[in-house]
Amino acid sequence: MKTLKKLTALLTLMLISTFTLSAAVVTDTSNTDEDIRTITIIGTDRMNFSVEEITATPGERIKVILKVESRIPKSAMAHNVVFLKEGTDPEAFANASAMAADNQYIAPSFKDQIIAHTDLAGGGETVEITFTVPEQAGNYQYLCSFPGHYYAGMKGMLVFKESLATK
Repeated sequence: MKTLKKLTALLTLMLISTFTLSAAVVTDTSNTDEDIRTITIIGTDRMNFSVEEITATPGERIKVILKVESRIPKSAMAHNVVFLKEGTDPEAFANASAMAADNQYIAPSFKDQIIAHTDLAGGGETVEITFTVPEQAGNYQYLCSFPGHYYAGMKGMLVFKESLATK
């Protein structure tokens, strides 16, 4: 009888410890996704982005989701979003990238001038990228690097000023 009481007490302690530990793990809701702002951009056959300006604060975490609406095969009509560092010549980037089909139309020679970029997506596909906005205030061009799309108007601006951070 004494052994049964000890065994019961031991099992009870083990169960309480297990449930307490499980509760601690389950209630730990720290999630870095809460600090990320999501922006959805739609790219279409009309070669435009649904969002042409993004206002941000220095150091802000942003997730950009690109949804492509197209009936044209991906080989002929794909889109991406490429965020360029301030001071990068978007025309030079677009021209060089048009020759980089084997690298998803991202010119390797401009790699150090890119903040972030999505993969290419065709009709019905969605791609995304999460990145941290640069600390330096300024205007950062974004564009689609698929051949001809920048020149057709697939571009936008990531804009922020130091004063936005204090608002």
